[in-house]
Amino acid sequence: METTIKWGIIGLGSIAHKFVKDLLLVEKCTLEAVASRNLKKAESFSKQYNATSFYNSYEALFKNLLVDIVYIATPNNSHKLYTVLALEHKKAVLCEKPFAINKKQVYTMIEASKNNNTFLMEAMWSRFIPSIKKIKNSIDSGEIGEVKYINADFSFKANTSIQRIYDKELGGGSLLDIGIYPVFLAYLLLGIPTKINANAHYYKSGADSQLAMLFNYKNAQAILFSSFNSTSKRVAKISGTLGEIIINEPWNETNSFTIQKNNEEASLISLPTVGKGFSHEIVECTNCLLENKIESTTWSHQNSLDLITLLDAIRKEINLTYKEDL
Repeated sequence: METTIKWGIIGLGSIAHKFVKDLLLVEKCTLEAVASRNLKKAESFSKQYNATSFYNSYEALFKNLLVDIVYIATPNNSHKLYTVLALEHKKAVLCEKPFAINKKQVYTMIEASKNNNTFLMEAMWSRFIPSIKKIKNSIDSGEIGEVKYINADFSFKANTSIQRIYDKELGGGSLLDIGIYPVFLAYLLLGIPTKINANAHYYKSGADSQLAMLFNYKNAQAILFSSFNSTSKRVAKISGTLGEIIINEPWNETNSFTIQKNNEEASLISLPTVGKGFSHEIVECTNCLLENKIESTTWSHQNSLDLITLLDAIRKEINLTYKEDL
């Protein structure tokens, strides 16, 4: 593969605009092609960010021989379909979270990656942000002792005129859209819980609008929350036997955190992101492609399987099903 990685983007909504701004900050990367169902939208996006090509067909982009990797930012219910199709065209894939609707779909996507010997990663961008990586290393090294408690949320007052927020047909709901972040943090630091308790409030569509979760571990607990009904500061707390880490707002894309060890003065650690922070997962994809890997070791296929397994378990607890579960 050439040293310059050529990207394609499908699904040109707000997240794609944020992503591509960071993409243009990363060395060894260029924007080759974009695609939307709306040709005018694709053309406008292409002109705004200087893409070489634009299409009103996702498959047309997959057939572009110059594209090395595709960023999939379409609605949740289409992730599996377009990921598998891209992989069958030998295009590496960075697919926006949630990776898919359920574990069965994620398993199919990973099998497609293996069968086509082609790179695939879930766009869990928080995992690659410098502060989160440092926190993970600090906790693994025992800096705050044994973690006993995590508290994390992700809430904002959503614009319910945006269909993907509430529409079950599109895989809508707070859990898959934003609840995945606090679930990710608990999983990253404590692993798989022994028991999950959860309660939700719902839109008329049946998708969850607000969700409270309690993860029980052998020696720890995590209290997690997501909501489209109200706004929170998004500060996360991690308490251990030797101290506490406070991840500053918004914790999932933070530039800093505070370590407060028992009986010691608090220390502020600042680790700025490049751009908004998508740049770090883009660098990971670039390095994996240049090394001919089909998965990241930092956020692996198994990590994505574990995460979707937790999301499935939470949905079972609150009796939330999608048509893809049938």
